[in-house]
Amino acid sequence: MIRPDLSLPLPADITAAHFIGIGGSGMSGLAKMFLERGIRVSGSDRSDSRALRELAAAGADVHVGHDAAHLGDADTVVHTGAIWPENPEFVTAKERGLSVIHRSQALHWLIGSRPLVAVAGAHGKTTSTGMIVTALQSLGADPNYVNGGVIAQLGTSSGTGADELFVIEADESDGTFLLYDTSVALITNVDPDHLDHWGSREAFFDGFVRFADDASEAVVISADDPGARDVRARIRHERVLTFGANEDADVQVTDIDAAATVSFTVSVEGQSERVSLSVPGEHNAINAAGAIAVLLALGHAFADAVRAVAGFSGTVRRFELHGVERGVSVYDDYAHHPTEVQAALSAARTVVGSGRLIAVHQPHTYSRTQLMSGEFARVLEELADHTVVLDVYGAREDPIPGVTGELVSDAFVDAARVHYVPDWQEAADYTAEIAREGDFVITLGCGNVYQIIPQVLSALSASPTSED
Repeated sequence: MIRPDLSLPLPADITAAHFIGIGGSGMSGLAKMFLERGIRVSGSDRSDSRALRELAAAGADVHVGHDAAHLGDADTVVHTGAIWPENPEFVTAKERGLSVIHRSQALHWLIGSRPLVAVAGAHGKTTSTGMIVTALQSLGADPNYVNGGVIAQLGTSSGTGADELFVIEADESDGTFLLYDTSVALITNVDPDHLDHWGSREAFFDGFVRFADDASEAVVISADDPGARDVRARIRHERVLTFGANEDADVQVTDIDAAATVSFTVSVEGQSERVSLSVPGEHNAINAAGAIAVLLALGHAFADAVRAVAGFSGTVRRFELHGVERGVSVYDDYAHHPTEVQAALSAARTVVGSGRLIAVHQPHTYSRTQLMSGEFARVLEELADHTVVLDVYGAREDPIPGVTGELVSDAFVDAARVHYVPDWQEAADYTAEIAREGDFVITLGCGNVYQIIPQVLSALSASPTSED
């Protein structure tokens, strides 16, 4: 992993940019915006993907695998933090004296001095960013945006708009959310994570305080999340809007009905509106309140903001249905932290009816698995009827001896409700074997776990209905 050096100067001009790790959700969206700016784009990733093919169709020169020859005549190299220092393209770019910048710096370069809404938080930021972008478009605005996931109704994670305003999902994992000149800061929650970067819980909280206080116009922050309430007590900003179900929230959510999809009442300064969303889960009622608060901070009327946010239809890899075989629905969700897993399974529980929830959990990173295996087990055991645990998706990390998915399964109280299966085909076959009509299977993780879904659907199609 390469830690970003945010002290590096940004290039004055970029004519040809090469992206190392171009296939990632954030990087591919950024590369797309560079193309839309008329900048020549090339890039590489370790494996082929839909994102690579779409960028190639848009005019980018993309490669599978990393090789110094792929740099071509690039004057600027953009990289993710997930690559290793020995990456040949990264090494050669440094040797040539090219401008080598982290993806957050490239985004900062794109934004320039334009007004910015930055969304940060351990959970909910991709959905909240999508809600804000689609609501602004519904209100007649045309913002620029870069999200961490594909916005379902737009079919993309990024877009170049005619307006000055930028809306982005800002990354607190490596501190790069402090790089931007934010106008309106939205903090969905402050649940300590990524302590491998921050070093301590205190440093993590200090980062959010600074992020809030540096916003030039307004701060929008959760009134429900304990960590966010701690941050709220410490920030000195003059304009703060809180949101949530807490009775002291400025934008308050009440009367939540989470059966099937979710509906609720939202109130601001004596005004109230009933809202119905097309996405499930109580957490999305709270996300919607945060998006409404941002629109209020941008000067939109309350009733207009409510109507606009209600039109949101979701983001890809957030409780996304992939198929139904012999009456078993197979969903995918990006959840990779215990709080996110809890929200995803709680949302699924509201719509599964009398069916059961079968979670297929892929732990993400060795350090998080080592630290939080017990929390994952507690949430999975509480909310899923059965859990299939895959092995760890290491992402940027080297393996830690003794840390596998079995840490999660071993932490279950009832061993009969969990099955550790590192082999994917065996995991798909086992899932199909125990599933019966009316059940939901939901894959959980921000790695490549979604790629097991075709195997699960195929196994379901080929196997008889379980009588268990």
